[in-house]
Amino acid sequence: MNLGWLLLLAAGFSEIIFALSLKFNEGFTKLWPSVVTCFSGLGSFYLLMLALKTLPLGTAYAVWTGIGAVGVAIIGLFLFKEPADWNRLSSILLIIIGIVGLKLSDVE
Repeated sequence: MNLGWLLLLAAGFSEIIFALSLKFNEGFTKLWPSVVTCFSGLGSFYLLMLALKTLPLGTAYAVWTGIGAVGVAIIGLFLFKEPADWNRLSSILLIIIGIVGLKLSDVE
């Protein structure tokens, strides 16, 4: 795995933190969750920008959003007791398959 993919993975995890912190900052009325939102959002964009130096834009953006979507959806199942019905889980699986497919299609 090259540096671009590692940066993209880090950007995706930062995106998960960003999205989760949005839930906790309550419209930017709570200081520390708001600080986390700002820094994780900036960090996520910065890491994505660095990854784009070596990865195709369409692939990187799709994987970045996919990591964020899957991560938040899975955490939501456990942390916020969101429903774990067949439709939701199979949809998450399809996103994961898409992310893996994009990684496998990356020809270096």
